[in-house]
This record gives sequence, C-alpha cells and structure tokens, in this order.
Amino acid sequence: MAYGDVGIELGARVAAALRRGLGVEITPAEAVIRPSTRDGVDYQCNAAMSLAKKVGKPPREVARSIVDNLDSADLVATTEVAGPGFVNIRLSDAWLAGRAAALLGDDRLGVDPVPDPRRYALDYSSPNVAKEMHVGHLRSTIIGDALLRLLRFAGHEVTPHNHVGDWGTPFGMLIEHLLDEGWTPDGGHSISDLNGFYQAARAKFDADPVFADRSRKRVVALQGGDEATLALWRRLVEESSRHFQKVYGMLGIELTPEDMYGESFYNPYLDDTIADLEAKGLTRVSDGAVCVFPPGFSNREGEPLPLIVRKGDGGYGYATTDLATARYWTGERGMTDLLYVVGTPQAQHFAMVFAASRMAGYLTDDHTAEHIGFGSILGEDGKTIRTRAGGSVKLVELLEDAVDNAAKTVAERSSLDADAQAAVARAVGIGAVKYADLSNDREKDYVFTWSRMLAKEGNTSVYLQYANARCHSVLAKSGTTPAADTEVLLGSPAERALALALLRLPAAVEAAATAYAPHKLCGYLYELATTFTAFYDGCPILKPDVPAEVRASRLVLTALTSAVLTRGLELLGIEAPREL
Repeated sequence: MAYGDVGIELGARVAAALRRGLGVEITPAEAVIRPSTRDGVDYQCNAAMSLAKKVGKPPREVARSIVDNLDSADLVATTEVAGPGFVNIRLSDAWLAGRAAALLGDDRLGVDPVPDPRRYALDYSSPNVAKEMHVGHLRSTIIGDALLRLLRFAGHEVTPHNHVGDWGTPFGMLIEHLLDEGWTPDGGHSISDLNGFYQAARAKFDADPVFADRSRKRVVALQGGDEATLALWRRLVEESSRHFQKVYGMLGIELTPEDMYGESFYNPYLDDTIADLEAKGLTRVSDGAVCVFPPGFSNREGEPLPLIVRKGDGGYGYATTDLATARYWTGERGMTDLLYVVGTPQAQHFAMVFAASRMAGYLTDDHTAEHIGFGSILGEDGKTIRTRAGGSVKLVELLEDAVDNAAKTVAERSSLDADAQAAVARAVGIGAVKYADLSNDREKDYVFTWSRMLAKEGNTSVYLQYANARCHSVLAKSGTTPAADTEVLLGSPAERALALALLRLPAAVEAAATAYAPHKLCGYLYELATTFTAFYDGCPILKPDVPAEVRASRLVLTALTSAVLTRGLELLGIEAPREL
C-alpha cells in the first residue's frame, strides 16, 4: 500500500480549510506546502501570500482562516501564523510514527503512481557508428537513463530510442577508405581500428578531391541499396553496436540493440516528410534550399531564420531527420511526450524543430516536446576535459580508471575476498562517476575530479553507499528482521527527524521526474544519509542497556533508511552494495 506525499496530503487539508473559511477553491498543489528547516516546524504553507489579493484580505487574515478551519487533528500537532502570512505546521508524532512504520511493508515506499500516465519517447546517448564512445557521450547517456528509471517508477510508459549516427556522407567516406585498404565485412577489426580508419578517411577526404568525389558516389550507392556497400555498412553498425553495449554494460545503462533508431531508420521517411510540409504550404525556397521559417526566430540582422529541410544539392540534414522523428513517434507510435537529452548548444535547433512540428501538426496541444539540455564536463583546469595529448577521453578508459581508483579505496577498508572487492569496486567507481554528474544541476558545467567524487564525506555516492552499508551492518549484527507491525517510537529529535526525512521520498521523486532534474533526488538522498548519520551517532541501537521496544523501533528506522537509499540510488542507476 502506498501513501503518497505528505505535502500533498497537507495541501488537501489546507484546500478544504480555505473552501470552508473563505469559499476559495484551490488544488492541493496550490496550497504551496514546503518543508521547513526551522526548529519545531516541519512544513510551511505559503498559500495566504498568493491568495490575499484574490480574496481581498490581508495575508495574515487569510492565514488565520486556514489555521481556524484546518481539519487536521489526526495529522497536525500545532499550527501558527508567522511573519507576513505564513502558516507553520508541525506534524503529530503519533501520525508521523504510524506513517513511517507503515512504509516497512510498502515496496514503493510511499510513492504513488501518477493518476494519469503519459507515453514518453526518450532520446538519449546517441553515439556515432564507427567511432568509440568518448566522455562527450557520458552526460546524455546517464541523464537519459536516470530519467527513464524515474519516469517509469512514477508510472509512465517510456520508450527509449538511441538516435545513433549511422548514415550520410561520413559513411560514404569511411566505406570508400576501407575498400582502398582492402577491408572486408568479415575482416575482424575492432572499434579502435574503425576509429583510426575514420580519422584517416577524414584526412583523405579533406585533402584529395578525387577521393571526396568517390566518397559522395559511395553515399549514393549506400542510399540506393547497393548490396556490396550495404554489407560493409552493416558490419560497421554491428561492430559499433557491440562497443556500445560494452560501454552500457559497464555503466549499467538500460539501452539494448533493439533501442537503436539510427538515422538510417528515418531515411525512408524523409521524402514523404518534405512532401507533407510542401503540401501544407509550410516551405519556401531560400538560396536554393527548401526551408521552413518558424515564427519568432531571426538572425543577428533581424531576418527570419530558416530551418533547412532540404539542402540546395538535394541532401538532408539533422533538421529533416528530427522532423521525421517527431512525426514518427507521435503519428505512428502514439507518443504523447518527446524528450531529447542533448547538449545545451542544440537548444535553438530543437526549439525550431518543435515549432516547425507544431506548424505541421506533428505536435498538437495534446503533446509536449522537451529539449533536456546539459552543460559540459570540465577538467580541473576549468576547460573541457581532454586527454594530455588534447584528444577526447575514451569512455571505456575513463570507466576503467574509475573502477581502478575505487578499488584502492575499497581495499583500504574492506575485509571482503578478492571477487567481492572487485564487485564493490565496480559499484563504487561507476556509481561515483554517475553521481558526480547527476548530483549537479544538469544545465550547468561541472568539474571532473577523482578525489572529490570518491570522497567518503560530502554529497557523493560513496557517502550514500557507506550509509547504506552501515544500515546493513547494524541489521546483520542485530540478528533479527524488523517486523512490519513494530511500533515506531520517536523519543528523541534525531529519531523524529529521520522518520520525517523518510516520508519525503515521494516529493523528491516527483520533483526530479517532473523537472527532469535528477539532482533533486540526489539532494534528498544526501539529506537522508546525513540525517541517518546523526541518528546513528546519537541513538544507540544495539547496546545492552537499550530497551527492547526502543531497539526494535530503531531497527525499523534503520531498515527503512536502507530501503529508501537503495531505491533512490537504483532510480539513478547506481548500485548500493550491502557491504563495503
């Protein structure tokens, strides 16, 4: 049984109080209930401030009406009007203890599924065929995976699609070079070989006009279905897919080969999409190119900015593919929401694609489309992270370094055998990389620092994993399994604070899912872990002089802390080892 968010429950009581006292109708969300950090106050209601003008009364008078008409004897211990019109609320200890105890039998830990689930198409990761994944793919991949987990847990249907780059001029160039080198579909080359081949092909393409012309003709052969060309192309895709899956496996990412929707997938849709745009009168020719001009976009000279849907030479670019993508997912697959986890520099591109899609009817009032932008990963010098030689950091090598660094940390403190230490090192190292990213506001850049992300103190995954392992250690030493009918006792401020923190998971999940902001969940988990640490330090659990009923209660709070930390980390795609 799930119980939902305390803030929404309080909001419903406040909404009822306003209806009784002032005849005002608001939703629970409009009650503006926020957690409070003030001593003796659990939540604050700010509705009076926003409603005062509407009802023609001073904010404090509105706040007083809320307090006087609040039907909350079972839920609220005290209320008071504070400041210019805030309502301070302290929950009843009995209610708080009962709600916390009930969570022990709730697999969802109080998080209700959304009442009206949506159907999401989630575009993330998007590496390029024939190139090794590098650090530039990290943010899209792990942010997208966290959103997939959060939205599914919230109750939505989410279909991931990995929009890989596997078509166009680069493949004509690469295949032509591979043929020059005598490469065959069964040549047994690795992705590292392909990476080198691609670089050599690019250099030849830029320097040799004859090779460049052959490459363009090879693109025509590829797009025309020439079997020999297609056989080489399929080999490139297959080898790249194996590489992608290796990286996803290391990261614990829930993308599979079935989720790959490369540019080649949308290629058959491009001509029809252009014809549809032309038939709807949305295109015009500008400098030889077929363009759509979404309103509201202009260049530095104030002239309308074109979205080029067919180039002057007849070729198609990203805009055409993205329009065909929107048309496919809403029209053929019936998705209600389109999410694109792509770097912030592409913000204008997606804004124009979304605007053009609405002009064409691919997106209607029943649809949403969101570009989930993100900043860059910086090195300790404050510049975009690179290798010492100035190249892109290979993602496999970065993840291997993470596990190696974590292994040193684990070995210093762990009594586990070698195999168990290796598994824990993987969980700690990969978790550190992911959490360092997800705990930052995705729209901002962040600095990649091993020492900081593997620190045992502060807002790191290691700190959360150690808190969870401590919970398991206490439970194992107790020799008992907390029973669902155990009475929770809140005899100290630390116990009460922990119970209150445990009930705030639903609000954290809702905030992270609706704002596409995993850092909101990270912040909550860190707050919970620090609250548990204060509880652990101040409330003995297994000492002989602790009364049996108090020990049982504290074991319930410990078990719930582990359950919430484990679930929260799982929603971020991070493992929570039972031992460290």
